[in-house]
Amino acid sequence: MSYEKKGYDRVAKEFGQVVNMSADELRDWLTTDESRSVGWTRKGESESVGHQSGRRIVDILGKDPSDLSDADYDHMNKVVGYCRRHLAQRPGRNVASSRWRYSLMNWGHDPLKGRGELDD
Repeated sequence: MSYEKKGYDRVAKEFGQVVNMSADELRDWLTTDESRSVGWTRKGESESVGHQSGRRIVDILGKDPSDLSDADYDHMNKVVGYCRRHLAQRPGRNVASSRWRYSLMNWGHDPLKGRGELDD
């Protein structure tokens, strides 16, 4: 997908709103058993899609915005969509140790931080 300036700006803004973990926080999280315990894994692979996404987010967060590619923006847009869908499915209780939270954290969003609601 090719983005025009307005599209880049929108995706960057939404990504910045929803990804509330720093690159270091996310990198550390991805080393935990909890991080590896959640998510869907494609046939023939050993790492979940969300865990792969987390590694990609760490890479994106480490880049200068002027160095982001269309593929980076595509992934950033995918992250926003995933987080929007899953934030709408918040469980009633026990959020702190829920698979729901762990999955979102693989995608760079810790719902216990309280930030990450997207503007319409």
